[in-house]
Amino acid sequence: MTGSLIPTLEGRYYTDPAIFAREQARVFEQMWFCAVRSADLPNAGDFRTVQVGRESVLVARDRKGALNAFLNVCRHRGARICVEESGTVKRAFQCPYHAWTYALDGNLIAAPNLTSMPDVDRVAYGLAKVHLREWLGYAWVNLADDPPSFEDDVLSAVTERLGTLDAIDGYEIDQLSVGRRIVYDVKANWKLIIENFMECYHCATIHPELTEVLPEFADGYAAQYYVGHGAEFGDEIKGFTVDGSEGFEKLSALEEERDRKYYAITVRPQVFINLVPDHVIVHRMYPLAADRTVVECDWLYAKEVVDTGRDVSRSVELFHRVNEQDFEACERCQPAMASRAYAQGGVLVPSEHHIGGFHAWLVQKLESAD
Repeated sequence: MTGSLIPTLEGRYYTDPAIFAREQARVFEQMWFCAVRSADLPNAGDFRTVQVGRESVLVARDRKGALNAFLNVCRHRGARICVEESGTVKRAFQCPYHAWTYALDGNLIAAPNLTSMPDVDRVAYGLAKVHLREWLGYAWVNLADDPPSFEDDVLSAVTERLGTLDAIDGYEIDQLSVGRRIVYDVKANWKLIIENFMECYHCATIHPELTEVLPEFADGYAAQYYVGHGAEFGDEIKGFTVDGSEGFEKLSALEEERDRKYYAITVRPQVFINLVPDHVIVHRMYPLAADRTVVECDWLYAKEVVDTGRDVSRSVELFHRVNEQDFEACERCQPAMASRAYAQGGVLVPSEHHIGGFHAWLVQKLESAD
């Protein structure tokens, strides 16, 4: 192979259920996983269940206002506590099988005939807790007994991309409100989606609206290719909208040097952060099978934009089209991952070479000892 071309992962990495199971165990169940938008659970008793690796995780707000995360499993006989994706309970979670009942902080508080079993430790037999940390207005969970450093696992992605951690502060992402949320059910392996997001070699081919707004993307070099670089808007472009028309006021705390620029960050293993002057777009991936990934995409705006009902459709439409174009491309690739023509993998051109680092990272994760 020439120096211009370096190999990708072999096709089996995108199709083999055994490899996907190993990814669940060694990637998604060991790393910090962005689960829910904290503001989606504003009141005591609000909950959401999310799939993290092989586990259903229950995220809920307790009566003290704190978010907690638990494995969504009754400690009695293993029934699922909450079968709904989201909702609100008045006082406690109750298993629908034998009525074991848990407080919002996870402690066991009631069960049929529990008083006749005084030796049962209600804390020890409470719901199994999951580590949780809030950042950028999202609850990130970690299933490992001894979780890795949040700074090393998550925050470092910002430093690696933007040059400094505080470069993201001006967007005040935790203070923004969800103006639109779209959920995509993508029939493709999660790695194809990450690889697509990391490069722009495809941009001139399938993203006419995006390259109109960000002309440099037509040359094939994505913003993530350069540390600290933001892709500049075209000279005639007024805002990050589907037609280049004016968007909203620049976010109030944003530095002038970041105006009229787009930045993208990949936070492994399942988050994309897109930064533009007047809003932020956050993708969260939920890999459900070797060939299926649900992607939840939030468009975040200044609180007053959402509260006053201003029209966000033109800015939403730009990246919604980008998403649909990207996911269609990933779905086109997925069947070919099982082809004999791709058994040894494909190749990466120079503007995609940084994807090789992602591949090396993944292989190291999969080959590491339990």
